[in-house]
Amino acid sequence: MKTKEECMEIRILSRQGKGIREISRITGISRNTVRKYLRSHKEEPGYEQRPKRASKLDPFKSYLLGRVKAVSPHRLPAPVLHREIKALGYAGSERLLRSYLSSQLAKKEPEPVVRFETPPGQQMQADWIELRRGRNPLSAFVATLGYSRATFVKFVNSERFEVLRECHEEAFAYFGGVPREVLYDNMKTVVLERNTYGEGKHRFHAGLWHMARDFGFMPRLCRPYRAKTKGKVERFNRYLKYSFYVPLQSRLAQSGLTLDVATANAEVRKWLAEIANCRIHGETGKRPDEQLAVELAELQALPQKNITVQHGKVLPLECWPVVPLQRSPLVYECLFQEVDR
Repeated sequence: MKTKEECMEIRILSRQGKGIREISRITGISRNTVRKYLRSHKEEPGYEQRPKRASKLDPFKSYLLGRVKAVSPHRLPAPVLHREIKALGYAGSERLLRSYLSSQLAKKEPEPVVRFETPPGQQMQADWIELRRGRNPLSAFVATLGYSRATFVKFVNSERFEVLRECHEEAFAYFGGVPREVLYDNMKTVVLERNTYGEGKHRFHAGLWHMARDFGFMPRLCRPYRAKTKGKVERFNRYLKYSFYVPLQSRLAQSGLTLDVATANAEVRKWLAEIANCRIHGETGKRPDEQLAVELAELQALPQKNITVQHGKVLPLECWPVVPLQRSPLVYECLFQEVDR
């Protein structure tokens, strides 16, 4: 008796127009056998099904199904069920039990996520992303406008409030205006205590209130343990880390260099302008920079150049000196030459 494959090959060659003699030559099967299978209208022989091996778990399956049904819609951990049936005489592994449970339990449907959208000019989401700790720390302040998804990034080596305020000032200048509210999580430089004065009435950092008053925005907090309420900036944090920071840091590390704040900020500005803010956004299907042009008309105007700092003094922005800390290598070569003399 020929195999199923041999029978199929005979029939296929026949349908291709080949005669019995040629089929016999190609397959090595006698002409009489080829003729017999071509004349037969019976189905090709199939494979015999092997008898199913008994599982060590078989005597306990009815018990397991009963336990699963009893706790539904909750689920018992596999180690718990393993201990129970082991006490009843089960001698198999926990992995076998897990495999059986996964085949019996319906996969839990993911909780539907309703995307929360805000009108133009309404909201900005702000967050810190810590990239490096230790003696040479590196963090990034990330601010994303809720409507356009346009994003500003600044790298810093401190998350103090003074730095936070400076990052806000630069973000508002970058966007060309101020949103009506800014959404935060539990930053220590933003909120001191939640619900201090009642539900939703939080005790904010005094400096934050000064900054909010100066720029005209209302600080808001996302729900605790619900990062999805601040999902726009949270998703960008991951994008920033793996599309910008990790590639740049690794390239420098291969050359024996460490990424510093100045280099990171110089590179991120180019990256924002050439890649991040001009890509087609995965959620909106539009370019953030083009949507920013729409949102800009709804942003509040930037305050005058004279702004009030936390201590109550009014200082113009021009009074703050800008002193570059980096020097050309030629400077150090000259210094070494002077020492040698």
